[in-house]
Amino acid sequence: LSWIFQIFRTAIGYSVPRTGIFPNATLNIDISPEYMGVGYVIGPRIAGVMFAGGVLSWLVLLPLLSYLGNFMTVPLPPVPASGLRIDQMSAAQLWSAYIRYTGAGAVLAAGLITLGRTIPTIVSSFKESMKDFGSVAGGAGQARTDRDLPLRLVLFGSLALAVFLVFAPGTPTQGNALSAILIVLFGFFFVTVSSRITGLIGNSSNPISGMTIATLILTCTIFVGVGWVGDTYAPIALGVGAVVCIAAAIGGATSQDLKTGFIVGATPSSQQIGLVIGVVTSAFVIGITTLYLHQVMTIGSGSLPAPQATLMSTIIRGLLSQNLPWGLVLVGVFISVTLELCGIRSLSFAVGSYLPIQTTAPIFVGGIVRWWVERKTGQRDESEISSGTLFSSGLIAGGSLAGILYAALYGNNLLPAADDAETLGLIPFLHEGTVGLVAGGLLFAALAIIVSRMGMRTLK
Repeated sequence: LSWIFQIFRTAIGYSVPRTGIFPNATLNIDISPEYMGVGYVIGPRIAGVMFAGGVLSWLVLLPLLSYLGNFMTVPLPPVPASGLRIDQMSAAQLWSAYIRYTGAGAVLAAGLITLGRTIPTIVSSFKESMKDFGSVAGGAGQARTDRDLPLRLVLFGSLALAVFLVFAPGTPTQGNALSAILIVLFGFFFVTVSSRITGLIGNSSNPISGMTIATLILTCTIFVGVGWVGDTYAPIALGVGAVVCIAAAIGGATSQDLKTGFIVGATPSSQQIGLVIGVVTSAFVIGITTLYLHQVMTIGSGSLPAPQATLMSTIIRGLLSQNLPWGLVLVGVFISVTLELCGIRSLSFAVGSYLPIQTTAPIFVGGIVRWWVERKTGQRDESEISSGTLFSSGLIAGGSLAGILYAALYGNNLLPAADDAETLGLIPFLHEGTVGLVAGGLLFAALAIIVSRMGMRTLK
């Protein structure tokens, strides 16, 4: 059964040897249908900017650092745990020891810049929200389509959540009242921003990543200000960021749902009750699924990498421990500043500079496919119900479900680990050497052709 599921390689690419003319330059592509689907959905511009960040890290900074390291006789601070010199390290080791801090600095600055850009929206949204506190939901004579849940219920629910987070056993914020206050405070502002931006502009413009990073930075800064430093407070800061991130995401989804309901004549209060049921149900299911994935494959391992989670950990631990290599971080900060001065939104670029290039490369291919479809059809494929977007969304959902299925089979010892060196698949030579690279490349190209053909179809 394991051979049938692993016919082709899961990734293709090449890394120049350390002794080459372009040392450690790396270009890998994860043969992933869901990444290609993501690239098609977000479009060529955002996908290109994200991939450009990966190019800077893996094809500019990494070779430059490797070239300079050939002339160093001692390890370069911050000295990695291995104690190796730069000329003794692989591309992955160099990224982990040095480049990731530059990417973290770029993301940190981009998140703060995004937050600063949304301050006018925050202020205007806050003013509009304050006007609603004087209104009475469900009053006599109020139209059914204008009937929302009472705001006093929202306030009560927020306070109940804060109390639960402080006293519930097993939560990262247990016994910490300040964290609950920060959750309510940041959650109120960022949910308002997320809801307003999503409702007026669209979900693709919702800066959830920037707001989450800003929450983590502000939370860690407050913790350091009151003397809470060290790894003990890292889970608490992460708990604050996680709740605010999820709340902002739900706020944007709720705004879209209520906007759609207004168009079709739904009752807002009934929709809101349904949303509460949906959130509780999905939290339960996703929680169990995530714990199972971690149990059988370990989130953050080679079988189940989590680069964005590692990014959050780097920022939190660095700020609370006050031992970030600020020289490398500031390089990343001013990379984002440079992009903003050039008129380019830096957050996508910054995230791409931190993520592995094997993740951003297939996303870029998906963006190219969409550009090709738009060029051939002569029209922008911006509809959320176009054939290309629907098919790409199916790739994303299908890839996720297939990953969970794989984890279930692996957890029951029916499949080996995806990164098992002894796994050669049904046809072993399709995993080896040049033949394996060509076979994987042809498979990925075939998928790109299928996506482009689906994108050119006209729905009736």
